[in-house]
Amino acid sequence: MIPIGDENPAHRPPVVTVAIILLCTLAFAAQLTVLGGLERSVWRLGLVPAVLTGEARLAPALAAAPAPLTLLTSMFLHGGILHLAGNLLYLWVFGNNVEDRLGHGRFLLFYLAAGLAAAALQIALEPGARLPMVGASGAISGVLGAYLVLWPHARVTIFLPMLPFFLPRVRAGWLLGFWFAMQLLGVVAAPSEVGGVAFGAHVGGFVAGLAVGLVARRRPRPGPWGPRPPNTR
Repeated sequence: MIPIGDENPAHRPPVVTVAIILLCTLAFAAQLTVLGGLERSVWRLGLVPAVLTGEARLAPALAAAPAPLTLLTSMFLHGGILHLAGNLLYLWVFGNNVEDRLGHGRFLLFYLAAGLAAAALQIALEPGARLPMVGASGAISGVLGAYLVLWPHARVTIFLPMLPFFLPRVRAGWLLGFWFAMQLLGVVAAPSEVGGVAFGAHVGGFVAGLAVGLVARRRPRPGPWGPRPPNTR
């Protein structure tokens, strides 16, 4: 199931969401050119849990950034065009509403914090993993978690590859709940060293998003001129 749109209009332009999409796209172009190709760039700037925990070292030619900095750089790199396109599609569909609810600055901080939470759980699950981890999916998982809490009944249009001319609409709660269940299953069934997907990062980011969504749901909904004041007599 591939989400291609939702029936949940935003009231403010998603400037941070668009900026992240552009930055990831530019970073991917740099991976293909000035950073020496996909494989080399992933090793140079991706997050290798074993390097961060001190259990392994990269060859000097590949150590382009201090290990702690790769917690950030890895969020903007991708392993291929499909990896990039899939992540950015999810961010485009769900990010604008979360940004609208949180505000531009808070959304950016939330996005980066969700990415760090995603990396933290993946490292905790596999501290000795020696494959580099890259992609925006951990941070975007946080966006999905927040969206699930804030708009569980919003309708999302999905594309089914086996039925290309049928575009059903499902509730976000069902779609994102199913997606999260698949990530939990992946944590148990397919460690990243074997399956190539950091399911633990997806779970960590999503749980962080759930927490932020619960906090945001209790705050007054902002309007064009800020939060609505309480009724007075």
